[in-house]
Amino acid sequence: MAMAKAKAEANGEEVNSIVSDFLHFLNASPTAFHAVDEAKRRLQTVGYQQISEREDWELEAGKRYFFTRNHSTIIAFAVGKKYVAGNGFHVVGAHTDSPCLKLKPVSKVTKGGYLEVGVQTYGGGLWHTWFDRDLTVAGRVLYLDKSLCCLVILPPYPLGLRKYKFLCFNNRNVNSDGFKVNTQSHLVPILATSLKEELNKVVTDSPNERTDTYSSKHHSHLLQMIASQIGCRPDDICDFELQACDTQPSIVAGIKKEFIFSGRLDNLCMSFCSLKALIDSTSSESDLEDEIGVRMVALFDHEEVGSDSAQGAGSPAMLDALSRITNSFCSNSKLIEKAIQRSFLVSADMAHALHPNYMDKHEDNHQPKLHGGLVIKHNANQRYATNAVTSFVFREDFVVRNDMACGSTIGPILASGVGIRTVDVGAPQLSMHSIREMCAVDDVKHSYEHFKAFFQEFSELDAKIKVDM
Repeated sequence: MAMAKAKAEANGEEVNSIVSDFLHFLNASPTAFHAVDEAKRRLQTVGYQQISEREDWELEAGKRYFFTRNHSTIIAFAVGKKYVAGNGFHVVGAHTDSPCLKLKPVSKVTKGGYLEVGVQTYGGGLWHTWFDRDLTVAGRVLYLDKSLCCLVILPPYPLGLRKYKFLCFNNRNVNSDGFKVNTQSHLVPILATSLKEELNKVVTDSPNERTDTYSSKHHSHLLQMIASQIGCRPDDICDFELQACDTQPSIVAGIKKEFIFSGRLDNLCMSFCSLKALIDSTSSESDLEDEIGVRMVALFDHEEVGSDSAQGAGSPAMLDALSRITNSFCSNSKLIEKAIQRSFLVSADMAHALHPNYMDKHEDNHQPKLHGGLVIKHNANQRYATNAVTSFVFREDFVVRNDMACGSTIGPILASGVGIRTVDVGAPQLSMHSIREMCAVDDVKHSYEHFKAFFQEFSELDAKIKVDM
């Protein structure tokens, strides 16, 4: 009894440690840029070396590396000490982006005595959940510094942005008829009132033509607050990529402290679990002593809008990485084809858990539940890339009803574009694409452990699987 209790306490402490680390990752990552920046920081802390796609690569067996693309996609890998060119890559892929509201190129909106910030929808968000939330902005800014254009990751800071449902007087039937969001007119956050703008007008000491042009696109108070965060003048700002974010931090909640409430669980949960698994499975030199392959994590941007970009999964980024790593150890260009056939991709993207109020959305025999661990995703029409062989190492099945549309992942894109064997998996969650999503603390630990085991054991397992004989 005492041993069982001690084991349970130790397990609880491990879960708490992983979940606490996950919450830190979430709260540090309001945008894809921040997620990559946080991943980069963690990799460098444990000794991963940053390399550039613009330079020649001089790689060594037993070493660890990473590179970024657009600072919104990151690929990290550890080369086994027994790796030779032509051996396989063991990859977990996820994505860094989530549905959000991005500031328009011209965000300055003034109407009805209010200053507002023009935004455009990104991805398939549940936009009705964004109303009556306290919002801020975060992203990256291009600004002049000693005649150079510099990029800076802008931390989130309170702006008082808020969108209100004005329904009390003009729509008394909202509870019976439902609230239908007009994404053009309803989703415009309020920044300030015109009255306060005039009373506290920002005065620029050295106005110039570029400042006036840029101020015509964005409210001067917004530019001033951005500049104050960076430590530059408003007229030094050249451009930015910003998005609205919820100010409420990610937390552990529920009467049994079993849930995580947060935005961007889809798909920062899988990004975190895969990244931590890679780091922890390559943290010591002995971890790579007997590894014959390359362990890799690829976190892509733009999955929520189809992945067709220079830094999305539909780009050559993955194939470029596999080719350049292979060619670093041998100049025979034909070896990459053999390496791909020896490789395996775990496409990790969150899955819809069974909801007690919407049980008809899942088939009776396929009902993934919170605390149940990773879910394998199947779709006969190849919306997921799983087949019988690739699902062999995963055992919880997930099938959406035939009359219900399902989402897709980076799995089919990479499977078809690269030709790599792929399984689609994901931790179960509720409220996907809401501004505030929900998953179980246990599933974070389960996912991390599964990915870590994949990195540690796949080489040996794959040698026992014979298909094309």
